[in-house]
Amino acid sequence: MTAAPRRVAVVGAGMAAARLAQQTLAQAPPGTLELTLYGHEPHAPYNRALLAGVLDGRYPPGALTLPTGGATVRTGTEIVAVDPASHTLRTASGETCAYDTLVLATGANPVLPPLRNLHATPTPDHPHAAPPQPRTPDLKAGVHPFRTLSDCTRLAEATGAGTANPPHPVGRQAAPRTIVIGGGILGVSAARALTALGLPTELVHQAPHLMERHLDAEAAATVRHALETMGATVYTDNRARALRGTTSVTGVELANGHVLTCDLVVLACGVRPRTGLARAAGIEVRRGIVVDDTLATSAPDVYAIGDCTEHRGAVHGVTGPAWAQADVLAARLSGADPHAVHTGAHASARLTAGALEIAAFGEVTDTAGDALRLADGTRGRYGSYKKLVMRGDRLVGAILVGDLAAIGELTRTYERGEPLPPRPLDLLAALPALPEGAAL
Repeated sequence: MTAAPRRVAVVGAGMAAARLAQQTLAQAPPGTLELTLYGHEPHAPYNRALLAGVLDGRYPPGALTLPTGGATVRTGTEIVAVDPASHTLRTASGETCAYDTLVLATGANPVLPPLRNLHATPTPDHPHAAPPQPRTPDLKAGVHPFRTLSDCTRLAEATGAGTANPPHPVGRQAAPRTIVIGGGILGVSAARALTALGLPTELVHQAPHLMERHLDAEAAATVRHALETMGATVYTDNRARALRGTTSVTGVELANGHVLTCDLVVLACGVRPRTGLARAAGIEVRRGIVVDDTLATSAPDVYAIGDCTEHRGAVHGVTGPAWAQADVLAARLSGADPHAVHTGAHASARLTAGALEIAAFGEVTDTAGDALRLADGTRGRYGSYKKLVMRGDRLVGAILVGDLAAIGELTRTYERGEPLPPRPLDLLAALPALPEGAAL
């Protein structure tokens, strides 16, 4: 008698889930697995790294769709409860779904900064109305997170870029004034896209330089120069403390008291692992859902991958580690390598948006080892900056801004732990770059 296929349920339909589905079904013997993705968003899995390209019109939304290897994808299906004891899930509509193996790929939520006046003032209830149900307050009109394809669509509509007859013709004086709060990779990406649309754009970042988790000060100065050349105004070492406006945002008040007037605010303040479902199910959670080297959680037959996880004390919010985890779990679930383990992933960042190209991985501070730098203000449209960090004859980190031609060879040298050539600068020779949206 033929055994029934093992039911693998994946809560989440983001980049990690899509990678897991594609890799698992590509390796599993036909008919042995029945893999279902449950996604609360209305869209099929898509490449979140390219959202800014949708905002500025370089890509239609459908171009971001990711393959899932033939898995069943249930979009618009929010899972509200997990019962590890009975091996069941419950959807928001009340449906109960059974599983044999569960994978939590719930991703991360955007961090909302502690700003006064961030949320809309609720409308007073009628004096005889029933008590309102508690809910998360809505953001003030004109304030936009920038995490999902729906966020991107709403922001495009607000700028006028997503309509046939834009209310504020992009590129003219009536274009909405926009402030991006947050100067990490997402904030830089959003600011670049908004300036490409011709919108007056200002970026406020509380750290001394942009993308401080991934870049040194010199690399960040090159990125800042690029944004300013595009037309953006950048305020680093400045903290936003409040929004102005009653029903709609009209300005951002900085900690030094200065007020920047605006029509739109884009929040790009990082992400936090989405762990509520796991915590409610009694699964161990610290900063993220705790997993071991097999990606198993504290509950039997329950695994977790991607931005929601904490592995060996580390939490990542970028694509590379999420896909590395997905690949290991796919090898185990499919039977291709039942003993595969995930021992960690290098920190990385990648942004390719027209002429503004950024890549960084590993340890990039001068204290990590000896550093070699190449800076050329005349190379490309905005100049370039390259840095190799070495410990002995091994590469331990690198930064490239403005020219990513060598990133493929550098990444391979780093990941394989190969000795550097006698002339390490030879690694910066022009070689084919990785495609946009690829994971480092």
